[in-house]
Amino acid sequence: MNILILGGGGREHALAWATLQNPKCDKLIVAPGNAGIAMIAECADLDIEDGGAVTEFAGENAIDLVIVGPEAPLAAGVADRLREAGILVFGPSAAAARLEASKSFTKEICAAVNAPTAGYGHFTEAEAAKVHVREQGAPIVVKADGLAAGKGVIIAETVAEAEAAIDDMFGGAFGGAGAEVVIEEFMTGEEASFFVLVDGETCLPIGTAQDHKRIGEGDTGPNTGGMGAYSPAPVLTDAIAQKALDEIVRPTMAEMVRRGMPYQGVLYAGLMIENGQPRLVEYNVRFGDPECQVLMLRLGAQALDLMHACAEGRLGEAKVTWAEDHAMTVVMAAKGYPGSYVKDTEIRGLDALPEDSFRMMFHAGTRQDAGKVLSSGGRVLNATARGATLAQARDRAYAMVEAVDWPEGVYRRDIGWRALG
Repeated sequence: MNILILGGGGREHALAWATLQNPKCDKLIVAPGNAGIAMIAECADLDIEDGGAVTEFAGENAIDLVIVGPEAPLAAGVADRLREAGILVFGPSAAAARLEASKSFTKEICAAVNAPTAGYGHFTEAEAAKVHVREQGAPIVVKADGLAAGKGVIIAETVAEAEAAIDDMFGGAFGGAGAEVVIEEFMTGEEASFFVLVDGETCLPIGTAQDHKRIGEGDTGPNTGGMGAYSPAPVLTDAIAQKALDEIVRPTMAEMVRRGMPYQGVLYAGLMIENGQPRLVEYNVRFGDPECQVLMLRLGAQALDLMHACAEGRLGEAKVTWAEDHAMTVVMAAKGYPGSYVKDTEIRGLDALPEDSFRMMFHAGTRQDAGKVLSSGGRVLNATARGATLAQARDRAYAMVEAVDWPEGVYRRDIGWRALG
């Protein structure tokens, strides 16, 4: 098979690595890719949100399967254009991608099927949102309704913080994503990520993970796109996962079919778990980043078989084979992230890192220049390892982090602290 992966972050590096483990992959192109991806696959300069350009490129390169990494191309309808051209694609339609692209749409779906989730209000102007916050009190959660690159969520500890977040969103801090705002009750419990492949009808769970959103150790400071993750998530027991599947995921997928927008691709359900009861925090319509990194290291070559079966509507005959292992990824970010951060700093020592089926340094925000690897984003590297225990995976991941020579990089030293005690 000739395969095209869209995206250029750590998630896509992990997807590329797993895809290349499978002998069914004859040729792999990643657009646009990054410095790490370029070491294992061909990279292409392509506007991945332009459905016409992606479809033309896929045709010219005899692509058999397109795997869409990020949410933006999905929301832009790239998967729709590919399907119209008869090209197999892993990823939902623009209509189905509204499960991530619109928080209020997801809340509406949850209400329709009585899926357990946080109470909420949906607002199109600031003053009404502020009135709601004053009535509800704090802590409270303020969310930009649209896509905000994983950063449009503010957990406000006070009413004043919530009002400031509302002003920021309606003031354009998150661009068009903040033109509408969803205000949610603050849910207590432990958060975890549940990943399910869906081919329109069949729902196949493929793993659990927990990530660390806050920049600071002890889960303090501002939210980020994720500073590390581990899999499996101990809090998401088999019984709780089954409950989430029965009470949240399957009813949502049935409602999508009923509305004429069947879902196909990976569905990432962010769950808050308290007293054995899962409640939906949010849906994402793609693999999480950095959760994808730990899932791909654990799944290996079968990841391609699963995605291929999903794209062809064959999930009913697919099966996930898990090893009794654990994986962890530690994000190395540029100083200043998630605020303004330095770019184009040189990263040394990557060539000497051991890379095998137990450990990989996935690149998230890097570029090559005159033989050097330079930082090009906020989250830059993902030191990812697996082991027989989570402690062993942690030790291997942090050994990779410590071997990298990058003074401008920062990372948390406590990834996995909940599971490791």
